[in-house]
Amino acid sequence: MRVHIGSDHAGFELKSRLVTWLGEQHYDAVDHGPVEYDPVDDYPPYVLRAAVAVVNDPGSLGVVIGGSGNGEAIAANKVRGIRAAVAWNDDTASLARAHNDANVVSIGARMHTIDEAVRLVERFLTMPFSGEERHVRRIRMLEHYEVSGALPELPESPPR
Repeated sequence: MRVHIGSDHAGFELKSRLVTWLGEQHYDAVDHGPVEYDPVDDYPPYVLRAAVAVVNDPGSLGVVIGGSGNGEAIAANKVRGIRAAVAWNDDTASLARAHNDANVVSIGARMHTIDEAVRLVERFLTMPFSGEERHVRRIRMLEHYEVSGALPELPESPPR
């Protein structure tokens, strides 16, 4: 599986370690930068490139990394077709895939040790989407909104 990865300065060390780890685990890691540490760089150029690459590379997944992971998830989610989730523990990493079919995980490098972050990425990459009807239905609602801008219908209120 190909994994597109991008970060900013706060995530640079973790990104470098993950690229190595991904290779050791027989993933095809594509590093979208940065290629060198710059303490004042901005995450959007790297994160957006990783997210666009995921959309253009069916079957691939993405990893974006910053200090908290929040800005990176927001940036990735601006790309049509991306469902990026911030993972901060094992459950959120697994459920992002199992319930939301997320195709990008966002990690806060300042929030975790290297080993914790690697474990979160591993859980994300190895967890399949459940395919349960309720989750498929919800994802379709989001995709419809993303394309059309039309809000989903509200459920009818039960009789009182």
